[in-house]
Amino acid sequence: MAKYKRILITGAAGRLGSRLRGGLAHLADTIRLTDVNPIADLGPNEEFVQADLDDLDAVVAACEGCDAIVHFGARADEDKWQVILHSNIIGGYNVYEGARRGGAKRVVYASSVHAIGFHKIVDQIDAHAPHRPDSLYGVAKCFMEDLSRMYFDKFGLESVCCRIFSSFPEPADRRHLWSYLSFDDCVRMVEASLRAPVVEHTILFATSDNREKGFDNRLAGHIGFHPQDNTEPFRAAMEAATPEIDPKLPRFRFLGGYMTELPHPDDAKA
Repeated sequence: MAKYKRILITGAAGRLGSRLRGGLAHLADTIRLTDVNPIADLGPNEEFVQADLDDLDAVVAACEGCDAIVHFGARADEDKWQVILHSNIIGGYNVYEGARRGGAKRVVYASSVHAIGFHKIVDQIDAHAPHRPDSLYGVAKCFMEDLSRMYFDKFGLESVCCRIFSSFPEPADRRHLWSYLSFDDCVRMVEASLRAPVVEHTILFATSDNREKGFDNRLAGHIGFHPQDNTEPFRAAMEAATPEIDPKLPRFRFLGGYMTELPHPDDAKA
């Protein structure tokens, strides 16, 4: 018997959401997908509800009847304030409010390293470290982590906030040697977050089983996430591509990498 009757995946047409569809299918009788873009290739236990995260009524309707929500929707990079506000902050609130109204038991949220991007790599922080966002995108992730904490403390809605570092088909630069999360490990992470008997409100640092670590993940040990991939097959090529590292550059010192060096997005020329 499936653990869940219906799981909702937001951002189901996106880079990671599209991977989660098949990977989580065995955990529920029905996988409901939502995205602002249409999805036509539905599987045998999938259903689709088109919704803009900025539309509270549409999101509440998408959450109805779902006992778990995997929230991977919204803007996935730095952008102008109005984009971040509506897509990531208001949209994220709408998801949690939809979860509360619909009676969901648990949310697995795609948070980000950029919520703590201005901590130094050498600090080896854990989940008790304070927020230090490196961008407006990171500020939105901080807001959502705090919002999810309030929804657990006040309403009993459990959350796992997965601070994803770098999740792409393959590592693309030297930083990814330690920050990379493979697509398969991303699916394993979300499945573990859904299967764990009790999560309350958990912060989980999300990378594959790479040689170097920029964090201490012991406070999420109860989730049971055991990544199986690593970046060793890519090491020689990545180190050859960046033979010299300038320790003065923020991208090499801080967890947030290149985003610590970006200007304010609203200052960019049209």
